[in-house]
Amino acid sequence: MTTRVLITGMSGLIGGIMRRALHDKYDLVALNRTEVPGIECHQADISDLEAIRPAFEGVDVVLHLAAFAASDASWDDVLKHNVIGTYSVFEAAREANVKRVVFASSGAVTSNVELESPYQELVAGPDQPLPADWTRLDHLSPVRPTEFYGCSKVFGEALGRHYSDRFGLSVICVRIGAVRPDDRPTQPRHYSIWCSHRDITQMLEKCIAAPEELRYDVFYAVSNNPRSYRSWKHGQEVLGFVPQDNADLVS
Repeated sequence: MTTRVLITGMSGLIGGIMRRALHDKYDLVALNRTEVPGIECHQADISDLEAIRPAFEGVDVVLHLAAFAASDASWDDVLKHNVIGTYSVFEAAREANVKRVVFASSGAVTSNVELESPYQELVAGPDQPLPADWTRLDHLSPVRPTEFYGCSKVFGEALGRHYSDRFGLSVICVRIGAVRPDDRPTQPRHYSIWCSHRDITQMLEKCIAAPEELRYDVFYAVSNNPRSYRSWKHGQEVLGFVPQDNADLVS
């Protein structure tokens, strides 16, 4: 039987990328506030648990991409969409006996390390010299979120841990880097945190298809950028993820 994958936020940038990548591999359905032409789509706001429940019926894997993603988002915005909305998605998945939720987290859960050296230099752009050495952040590094948005993604990761421990739901959190519409760095900081369309596709596909025994984990999704401070090595060890692109070679 074909795995049924529900994508929340399919009308967004990454949602569209994943729709194109997965449409001939999985039985795709969408949970979206607006219609997604050509796809079975349940229209509802993710913060409304009662309204979204039907979308999860018969679903094997949820790729949860929907969120209020602005870095300067207000507390009210992240509360509704990223806190209550994420809870609603996890709860609806649990009720429907979904096997796995792949949660789109963000590098914003740790990006305030950029306030200090050597990370401050790394995100200054390709015209600036590289530090002599630096420690790359991985899934074990302490969180240091940027703005309410980053805090809301820390909450989502913690909520996923709870649902995995308490209810046995497989939850994989992906700390996504800067995925851009034109698939290239567009500002100095991107040379450190950029993630290509090809690399985010690879990472999320590997999360969807990961063995059932993977109950909970956290991975960075970032391209193989020379200025990167986010390590993709844990993803390589667990999932076989190896980024194919490099910000310095596409700009």
